[in-house]
Amino acid sequence: MPVRVAVNGFGTIGKRVADAISKQPDMVLVGVAKTRPSFEARIAMEREYPLYVGGDGRLEDFRAAGLTVAGTTDEMLRQADVVVDATPDKAGREHAAKYAAANLKAVYQGGEKPDVAELSFSALANYEAALGKSRVRVVSCNTTGIVRAASVLRARYGVERWDVTLIRRAADPAETRKGPVNAILPTFQFPSHHAPDAQTIFPDLPITTTAVVVPTTLMHLHVNHVQLRRPPASVSDVLDAFRETPRFQIFRSWEHVEGTPQVLEYARDHLSPRGDMMMNVLWEDGVHLQGAELRFFQAIHQESIVVPENIDAIRAMFNLAPDAASSIAVTDMALGIRQ
Repeated sequence: MPVRVAVNGFGTIGKRVADAISKQPDMVLVGVAKTRPSFEARIAMEREYPLYVGGDGRLEDFRAAGLTVAGTTDEMLRQADVVVDATPDKAGREHAAKYAAANLKAVYQGGEKPDVAELSFSALANYEAALGKSRVRVVSCNTTGIVRAASVLRARYGVERWDVTLIRRAADPAETRKGPVNAILPTFQFPSHHAPDAQTIFPDLPITTTAVVVPTTLMHLHVNHVQLRRPPASVSDVLDAFRETPRFQIFRSWEHVEGTPQVLEYARDHLSPRGDMMMNVLWEDGVHLQGAELRFFQAIHQESIVVPENIDAIRAMFNLAPDAASSIAVTDMALGIRQ
């Protein structure tokens, strides 16, 4: 019997997760919740997703907008086995007691503190640790990118030291209330929150992170400097290690993908929904090796990279697949994720 999934929050992440759930062979979407009428609420209705009113929203506001509403969030939760909380940062913690009272499992996003859940999650890193768990937190977009890469490098070569500079987009493309600004803004917290976040999954990972915000909306870019414990045979060996791992896209020199605009154009050309790129993006020309010292660039699509991780988290929590490889294969096939 399919796992019944509710999505609380139907914004940037929630709408993508809802679409992804609707494509899985072992899950069914019981509804999505919004607090206000919006074009996204209309899209939910057009896709025939049962639409519920969450938070302090009012049923009459939705009905006045001509939107068909199935009820309140409480009614949605009563139909579910698990809820994906995709509400704004820090709101998920406020909902935790409600989910527990409804005897629901819950998946939280990286905007919540780690202690909201039993463990932080990334499928390549710790799928098996999430088997049967009731509360799982999918780490943020940047941390997901780092942890995926760490899953490859730790296993194959070991990591002695890792320094990452994150060049961060200022806002998502649809945002109008912040950025991009005519500035380069250093983040003065050192390390930035990404290193401690990665260590919630790999506690022994010797990583430091710094972050800079720049005036773009397209993607994040990581500049990685890794001292490996065992030197790779060659750059080709490193590239092969990433190519052999799901959820990595590596562009060849002749493809002339110069930066993030072409990455997203590639996704659009592949008819990826919304032009999403759910994989870590690397470039052949952007991987450099000197002995055991590895440097590489990777780009992270902040709007979509955590979507397959949410699906795998649900599958682990309900023991729908015994290991990461099995779950990832099902998820990626359903979502059309290509390597």
